[in-house]
Amino acid sequence: MSETRLKLLIAYDGRPFRGWQSQATGDAAQDFLEAAFKKLVGQRVAVIGSGRTDAGVHALAQVAHVDVPRDRLPLAKWAAALNAHLPPEIRVLKAAHALPGFHAQFHATGKIYAYRVWNGPALHPLEIGRVWFVRRLIDLARLRACAQMFVGTHDFASFAANRRRPEPDTVRTIESIRITHRGPLIVLRFAGSGFLYRMVRLLTGTLVRCAQHRLEPSFICDLLATPGRKKTHYCAPAEGLYLTRVLYARTTARR
Repeated sequence: MSETRLKLLIAYDGRPFRGWQSQATGDAAQDFLEAAFKKLVGQRVAVIGSGRTDAGVHALAQVAHVDVPRDRLPLAKWAAALNAHLPPEIRVLKAAHALPGFHAQFHATGKIYAYRVWNGPALHPLEIGRVWFVRRLIDLARLRACAQMFVGTHDFASFAANRRRPEPDTVRTIESIRITHRGPLIVLRFAGSGFLYRMVRLLTGTLVRCAQHRLEPSFICDLLATPGRKKTHYCAPAEGLYLTRVLYARTTARR
């Protein structure tokens, strides 16, 4: 049977799911998408994402690819058909034809994450599960200064959580960390070539602790200078983290 490869743009509220990657319990975002495709094409197909997100982490623009029978549905109908079989917390925003050989994970050249912190005495009820609620005052000038210490190419072994299979290469490049705030809401935007397991959450947790004057900036310097010898244990919670964009070279995927 002739197949075509689709490139999907997907958004999801991470709270009900055990992350992106398929789980034996069947409650990851990937599991629900593959179940929706099975209902539409009559057989299991693999939905390959640009990378994992942890349980509770949100996505505004996850990218995935999938191979489907060429004449099953017109391209314009795939998103609506899939959404009809998905829980309301997951939506396919767009389905497009991908160039031959396009791979959502291996062809990604970078990612942008946003981390949202609510810094004030009371959390707005509409932000429950969508921000990290931090009561103690954050020094924004110190937060920005410490964030710049991470920009560039470094070995981030001290800012990665342990996994069963450790990353063989822990060198990553952070292109920028932009920090904006409006009232009690502080947003940290991380742009980089790639990120290690829980790296953004560990960077954020460490930065916030430094910005509260509970750690000295030298703590960051020491961990970067001796990668992996010690690790930071200040991990921000999952609910404040959003995958906002996956970057690709223009030659690898159609928009």
